[in-house]
Parts: sequence; C-alpha cells; structure tokens
Amino acid sequence: MRKTTTLRAAAAAAASAALLLATACNSQRGQDDKDAAADGACQGQQTTGITDKSIRLGGIYPLSGPASAYGTISKGVSAYFKHVNDKGGIDGRKVEFVVRDDGYQPPKAVEEARRLVEQEKVFAVFQTLGTPSTAAVWDYLNKRKVPQPFVATGASVWGTDGDHPWTSGWQPNYIAEARVYAKYLKEEKPKAKVAVLYQNDDFGKDLLGGFKAAIAGGGIKVAAEESYEVTDPSVSAQMTSLARSKADVLLNITTPKFGSQALAADAKNTKWNPLHIVNNVSSSATVLKPVGFKNVQGVVSATYFKDPADPQWADDAEMKTYQDALRTYAPDSDPANQFNAYGWAAASSLHKALGAMKCPTREGLRDAVRNLKDVKVDMLLPGVTLSTGPDDAFPIETMQLMRFKGERWQLFGKPVDTRKEFGPLAK
Repeated sequence: MRKTTTLRAAAAAAASAALLLATACNSQRGQDDKDAAADGACQGQQTTGITDKSIRLGGIYPLSGPASAYGTISKGVSAYFKHVNDKGGIDGRKVEFVVRDDGYQPPKAVEEARRLVEQEKVFAVFQTLGTPSTAAVWDYLNKRKVPQPFVATGASVWGTDGDHPWTSGWQPNYIAEARVYAKYLKEEKPKAKVAVLYQNDDFGKDLLGGFKAAIAGGGIKVAAEESYEVTDPSVSAQMTSLARSKADVLLNITTPKFGSQALAADAKNTKWNPLHIVNNVSSSATVLKPVGFKNVQGVVSATYFKDPADPQWADDAEMKTYQDALRTYAPDSDPANQFNAYGWAAASSLHKALGAMKCPTREGLRDAVRNLKDVKVDMLLPGVTLSTGPDDAFPIETMQLMRFKGERWQLFGKPVDTRKEFGPLAK
C-alpha cells in the first residue's frame, strides 16, 4: 500500500521540532543497547527495560488537548497491569507502565517517545494514541529497534508498511471499519446518498477512502463531504452545509469532541433526518450522553469488544474482573466508559504477546506480535480473535454492527470478518 504523504510530513515536522532534544540525547544512544545482551539462542538481542522480575512499558496518550477524552484509556491499561501484578505478573515479571501526555500534538509525541526510550529506558512503547502522533514517532522507534506494539489508531498503514517491522496496529483498521458500513448500506440502503463529515488528517481520509472504495461500482453515492481541523472550535458550519445535500445517510468520521458536536447538530436539525453512522472511535456513551440519549436513538456504529454498559455481559467473568479491578486501581474512573474497557482489552492482548515471546527481548516481542494465531482475548466479542502474520500486522479485522437504543448500544447482525468478505488490504 502506498505511504501517504501526510504521514511522512507529520513525521518530518515532528522530527524537526524535536531536533534540540535529539541532540541532547545523542550521547546516550547505542550504549543502552550494548548493555542489553541475552544468552543462548537469544544472544545479542536487546533486553533494555526487561529483567527476570520486571518489564517497563511506556504509553503516550492525549491526557490534555482536543482529544483528551481518549486519555482515560491509559487508566484501563494501568488497571489491567496492576491487577496482573497482584496475581504475580507476566511470567513472574511485574509490569511498570509509564504514561506520558502529548496533548495530541505530534512534536510533543516525539519528545515523549525519546524520553521514554532514552531516559525511562522502556522495553517497548505500548500504544501511541492517534494517527498523527504515531506517524510522528514510528521512524524514530523503528530506527532504535524499539517495539511499538498495538498502536491506538486504526490507520491502515500500520499493518501494510514493510519498512516499520517494529510497529503494529491493534484495533480494526479504518478501511476494515469502512467496509463494514459499506456492506450494511448495500444490504439496507442500496441507493443511499451519503453525506460525510471527516477529520482532515490521515485518520479521516483513511476511513473515507476505504468507504468510497467499498461502495465503488454500486448504487450508493457520496453526495457531499465536509472536513474539519482538530483545532476548529466546532463543526456546526460543516453540519449545516451537509444538511443541504438532503442525503439520507450521514457518515460521521470524527474524534469524540467533534463526534458529540455532530450528533447534537443532527438532533437539532429536525428538517434533516439521515441514518447517522458514527465511527467506532466516537461511539462511547461518554460522547453520546451530553447530546441526550433521546436524541441519538437509532444511531449505528460497529465494535469488536464488549461494552461494559451492556447488561448482556453482566455475568461475564472477564467483565466482572475488569469492573472490580477498575474500582480498585482506578477509583476515579467509570467502569461503564468504553474507553476504559478498550484499554483493558489492549493490555490483555499485549499480555498474550508477551507470554508468547520465544526470547524475553525486544526482538522476541516484535516477532511474537507478528505471529498471533486466533488468539482469544476475553474482553473481545465472541468470534473476534487476534491473528497476524509476517505481512499482516492487523490483529483484529472483525467487527459487529450495533445500534443505539434506550440508554445503550445493542449488537445486531453477525460479526463481519472483513478479511474473508473483502480480502486483505493491498500494500
């Protein structure tokens, strides 16, 4: 798959912004890795950040800024690792999870990635949140040969780029998600006119491009498009413009702040009543609740992990463990918040990869992440497992549609394995 120019631009801009920090840290480079030596078949591989008793991991999240709603994901991750530590750790190793805030700013993400690697000396940078931030740091992490597993972004490039073997996705990529919505519309509204609101970056363009490719040649048409910048105060003008299209479907490709604004604008405009599809990353109840649940009835989205607000999982063993752990280790967090459950599921997935390492080294984790075979993670939906290969770094490509009814999402239909339905993504 071609590499997008905007990904490269983001990485270049961030690298330039971090030049002073890089210069200051140059003297430390190389020495840490020389100190990392493994024995036997693993000889010469990197053991920075891992010992017989501990693993130090780093994570970069927008704890502040326009995407701060995602910051709570780190609490779900931290709660999981603290819970595991109290049970003896991962193969006897206690996990230390170091969280840094980049404010959803790529230059800051580079600064924090360097701090994690060169000062905190982490074993891996587990999760960098957001397409722009991840694009900004993956060149640096891959050059340093530091694992960047299960990034918290669904950009398709994380799984198709052959130049960054140390980076891998986790959640379904945006093209896979777009395919699920396209399949649904082909079956339910084969002549639909679609209006699209999208974030003007690789995240928004990736999902929109995937949607257009999936509907190509059929009766569904994109009637109008409006983009927004993450620095915009609102999307009210864009929503007013889209309403003029009189489209019967609205595809809402946004991050939480703007997702909530778009849902509110749609509810307020009683003269326009499209089927509203909101992308997964803005489907949390925390996004919908400010709009008023009565105003988001019938909204459609897709998911791949269990919703902690869904009563069908009330007696689920993993859900009970998650809720108890969050109350114990993150008492200021809401167990019903889907972003916390996302963090728990991602951390549980990394636990599986760490446990599968043939060598307790950075190389061992890199290889384990690329060799997952139908691995079950208890917080994922039934029928959703982790599978990767040397040329496929998308662990999850199965999703199930859901519709908001009452005060929660309700699953409908069957899980859609986009690998089987549409084939693998092209490189």
